[in-house]
Amino acid sequence: MLRVGLIGVGFMGRTHIDNYVRLEAEGVPIKLVALCDIDETKLTGQGSGGNIETTGSSVDFSQFHKYTSVAEMLEKEQLDCVSITLPTYLHKEISVQCLNHGVHVLCEKPMALNAEECQEMIQAAEANGKQLLIGQCLRFWPAYVYLKQAVEEQTYGKVLSGYFYRGGATPTWGPWLIEKDKSGGALLDMHVHDIDTINWLFGKPESVSCLAKNVVPGSGYDVVSTNYLYEDGKVINAQADWTLEGDYGFDMQFRVNFEKGNIIFQGNTLKVNLNEGGGFQPEISAEMGYYQEIKYFVETLIQGEVIPTETAYSTLDSIEIAVAEIASADSRGAWVQVK
Repeated sequence: MLRVGLIGVGFMGRTHIDNYVRLEAEGVPIKLVALCDIDETKLTGQGSGGNIETTGSSVDFSQFHKYTSVAEMLEKEQLDCVSITLPTYLHKEISVQCLNHGVHVLCEKPMALNAEECQEMIQAAEANGKQLLIGQCLRFWPAYVYLKQAVEEQTYGKVLSGYFYRGGATPTWGPWLIEKDKSGGALLDMHVHDIDTINWLFGKPESVSCLAKNVVPGSGYDVVSTNYLYEDGKVINAQADWTLEGDYGFDMQFRVNFEKGNIIFQGNTLKVNLNEGGGFQPEISAEMGYYQEIKYFVETLIQGEVIPTETAYSTLDSIEIAVAEIASADSRGAWVQVK
């Protein structure tokens, strides 16, 4: 039985709780035993919502042991792994603390604020022989998984171009999100989803050119558009905007053009348009990436395996791309080489 602790009971913390409870109910040999948050009201289930409705479940919070100190939870509980769903500026510190205590870690995205912090997390995992998975959930989102397979297998030929987008209102579920030094702004918190997707699909680009704008005072870059340079000349662009207020809601989408057709994900619908012949909607799982990601994490641990492909080194690469984008935006879109 895998004993799990969760640190940070906000929007994403609730999402992790719901999925751990669901997996246990489905017969996976795990038990979410403890929650930790400095805000005691959240430990009773009064967390805030986010930009995507992730579950509709109701969880009995009385079943969990509750802590306001990470050190106390690690000392008193015999945990095998933890989910860390804290603000970004705490990811490195708490991940290293848990890894050094000898527990496996699933840490929410983005991995950390910079590459140096990411390296410290990886070093702690390796020094203690523990697994570290970063919650870049699009790697597990069915539409994006389908796209990944099409790219790797060249199902529709080679990629010619790609466009990735996500947008919504300025987040209100945590004041730290609009503090540049704590979240990195929309570029690092929201846009990092598509940065990581591009890295996962195509590898690190040679360089990036990013135009970005600050709208909310002190929040960093809120509106972002980045071009990515690859040796083979494919045209790749990603955009993000978290200043879309009113009735806009939230939207994420992509459009990737291949030699023999294109794949579109829009309005939560995936469609393949062939150059010759009619288009069709592929059959994909209805599950959200959050569930698939957590299931992958715990099943890897239960089987005693090493995380094979969704490695922390790969998500470190994504942070290095993000850092280059910030440098480019600071220079009004100048091309910046990715380290």
